[in-house]
Amino acid sequence: MKIATWNINGVRGRLPLLLKWLARAKPDIVALQELKTPADLFPEDALRKAGYSVVWLGERAYNGVAILARGSEPIVIRRSLPGDPADKASRYIEAAVDGLIIACLYLPNGNPQPGPKFAYKLAWFDRLIAHAKTLKKSGAPVVLLGDFNVVPTEADIYETISYDDNALVQPESRAAYRKLLKQGWTDTLRELHPDETIYTFWDYFRRRWERNAGLRIDHILLSPSLAPRLASAGVDRWARGLLKPSDHAPVWITLEDTRRMQKAPRKTASRARGKK
Repeated sequence: MKIATWNINGVRGRLPLLLKWLARAKPDIVALQELKTPADLFPEDALRKAGYSVVWLGERAYNGVAILARGSEPIVIRRSLPGDPADKASRYIEAAVDGLIIACLYLPNGNPQPGPKFAYKLAWFDRLIAHAKTLKKSGAPVVLLGDFNVVPTEADIYETISYDDNALVQPESRAAYRKLLKQGWTDTLRELHPDETIYTFWDYFRRRWERNAGLRIDHILLSPSLAPRLASAGVDRWARGLLKPSDHAPVWITLEDTRRMQKAPRKTASRARGKK
């Protein structure tokens, strides 16, 4: 099974790119962020024609999240992150797909910091940590994925001082991410590629894509019950190089089939749970 996440940065404007990527990458489950479209204008028909059922939350101009599934219908569990009924931003959707719980999130950016936007980011992160603890405690196989808007360590950003004041790299943001991992979640890219330079986002400005001046802010985390099935993980950098792309590239993992695991258990490295 192949599972991916992509901050599409405008689903209607980049629908041709999304369809091209779906046809080439052939993921089974996809989490999308930054749809930037009202719910009634989401391109459901085009995605169904491409073979994907979909559930989504839309919001005009900002935010928006969706879960796509090939060959099955996602069953929505919740359409908001618990903990603040007054928060109406379309940033979290959770669904059951093929025996998994898929939790798609778009964590607040938090800039400029310090200030109310950074406070909102940290409060949202606290709510995510609390809900993730509940999900993990359930023992269910959970995939927690999306744009976390946090660079976990210095190894996840190009050598620069230009981001020193950015909310994505602040000690509080990184501490929140480490706290989440310490619950027992596996950071899949770092689990399988502990020492590689891996980026998932390249700003449009200052030729950062051409210079590979990137950041790793899009993550796929697995619950302890699901982590032993992790087989491979990567980033589809080619999608960032297309004409008029999103500033993010798709991140993906593959999971071993349970029946195959019973025949030949996979040996894995120790889990990457906030070691850095």
